[in-house]
Amino acid sequence: MSFFRQPRPYGSLEAFQLHAAYPSIDLHADTLLWSRFGYDMGRRHEAPLPGAAFLGHVDLPRLRDAGASAQFFGLTAPPMLIGGYSSAIKQIDALDAHCRAYPERIALARHAADVPKSGVVGPLAAFLAVEGAHILEGDLANLERLVKRGLRVMGFAHFSANCACCPAIGIGRDGSRGLTRFGQRLLERCEQLGVIVDLAHINRRGFMDACAAAKKPVIVSHTGVSGAHRHPRNIDDGQLRAVADTGGVVGIIFAPVFLGGRGIDAVVRHLHHAVNIAGEEHVALGSDFDGMIIPTVGLKDVAMLPNLTDELLRQRWPLDRIGRVLRENALRVLRDVLPAL
Repeated sequence: MSFFRQPRPYGSLEAFQLHAAYPSIDLHADTLLWSRFGYDMGRRHEAPLPGAAFLGHVDLPRLRDAGASAQFFGLTAPPMLIGGYSSAIKQIDALDAHCRAYPERIALARHAADVPKSGVVGPLAAFLAVEGAHILEGDLANLERLVKRGLRVMGFAHFSANCACCPAIGIGRDGSRGLTRFGQRLLERCEQLGVIVDLAHINRRGFMDACAAAKKPVIVSHTGVSGAHRHPRNIDDGQLRAVADTGGVVGIIFAPVFLGGRGIDAVVRHLHHAVNIAGEEHVALGSDFDGMIIPTVGLKDVAMLPNLTDELLRQRWPLDRIGRVLRENALRVLRDVLPAL
């Protein structure tokens, strides 16, 4: 069936034509957390709570509706508790089970070449991304074990201090502390292994330490920007420029608490500021769907992504700039950092 003849639950024909040309890549969703508890990504869901709260935002049918080509799936574990590594393994096992159950619709991705050129032909590329170095339990050998299982993105922080760094907000927050010695070794090992370094959630000093030391592009998978709305979790203009200087990208989050507004216009405001400061080659999407957030009105799940594209079109964004944000910038980082086939 032709992409353009399929039902378009959201968005204009022009938006869907753009999604066909630039099938989207989202840098962060926490869906695997819920898959451990029986959430079947192969079925179409409705969020179980009013306002599309907390979870139920992503599944394979709705990813197909939006014309998505790749999704970064976070591997999470409770802060400051033992067992983080085993929790990550269980989430990888859950993804493997989905890939076996729906082999034509989703596949574990290890290389940039695994990202399909179309969002409706071939399986979705699923990239594994750790959220917080506490999952490594202080052992770089665990990083190497996770890489063998398919890990391709390493987030240094979540909501607690760990052996690598301190968080921007959360348990053990300390703005005076930068990357630890372990954090420095972790960054070096990630680059050696072809793993993308993710600086979401890390405090400013650790963030800037990492950007200064990085020899390859880094990402911030899901964040707001302080120039559009001040929040301790958001990153400032200096951080935006530091990521751009590495050749990396910043994924803009869809959570109103960090955006300072409930509508799609708030997402666009953050995208616009990030483009103005970092440049249009360094901005991407980082929804944080299924991450216990109440999403933006009009973006309550992944199928609604064309609504955002329509708003960018309404604000007269150039088509190639929209394409960079939807896909091209994230794909460039995958090509620059991940191991070749």
